[in-house]
Amino acid sequence: MLKDLFRSKPRYVTVKSQTATKTSEAERKNQEQSLWIKCEGCGELLYQKEVAKNLYVCPKCNYHFRINARMRLEQLVDPDTFIEINSNLVSSDPLNFPSYKDKLAKSLERTKLKEAVLTGRAQIGGHPVMFGVIDFEFMGGSMGSAVGEKITRMFEQSLETRFPVVMVSAGGGGARMQEGILSLMQMAKTSQAVGRILDAGIPYFSVLTDPTMGGVYASFASLADVIVAEPKALIGFAGPRVVEETIRQKLPQGFQTAEFAMENGMIDLIVERKDLKEMLIKLLGMH
Repeated sequence: MLKDLFRSKPRYVTVKSQTATKTSEAERKNQEQSLWIKCEGCGELLYQKEVAKNLYVCPKCNYHFRINARMRLEQLVDPDTFIEINSNLVSSDPLNFPSYKDKLAKSLERTKLKEAVLTGRAQIGGHPVMFGVIDFEFMGGSMGSAVGEKITRMFEQSLETRFPVVMVSAGGGGARMQEGILSLMQMAKTSQAVGRILDAGIPYFSVLTDPTMGGVYASFASLADVIVAEPKALIGFAGPRVVEETIRQKLPQGFQTAEFAMENGMIDLIVERKDLKEMLIKLLGMH
């Protein structure tokens, strides 16, 4: 034991890396954050898996979260029946608008979509349909030339096949300003396409989700035989704040929500997400 007292001490000591500790701490926090989601309706912190199981509807206050186009396909279309059409159509940059190409590239990377709309043939409850869905995550679901062309071609294929059309809109960005008048032209083009299938007696059902605004709402989204909306969805041409600043008047409570639109005869039905597919099946069967 005495000889141990005179034994030389090691010159070096092992020090734990603070960087590694910080990294693991950051990873732990990211994992925790990915497990939970905050409801924008009631402010409650919710377990992500439970919200997903509930079709991304808050179990506390019934707030309907915004979901992407792929999720809509999974929820509304019969499994393995969706066949995409016109997937090769993408936006160009006709005005050489600053940073437009960068925004398109970022949207593509984020959503894995080439454009803000998916269109194709599908079945809903066994009924063959032409199906379109706008993804809000791709530049706010705004309608540029490629979006308008894809939607128009979908309606034109409906004329050929005689399949009813189901269109799910979430175009909060309205017409895409980066394409100027070429974007605004899509409102007239898609509206004319709707007119042709309605004249031919082919049913068209429009589903408005949060938010459906601007040129999307002021064209094909509001021209259907039956217009269905999710609860509390923001629906209208210009946002409440813009309208209030323009007319310099206080707007009524709930202005431009689905409930307000329903009270004023602008839509036909408000349907919760869990009941939406069954309602579409019923409508398709009736028509």
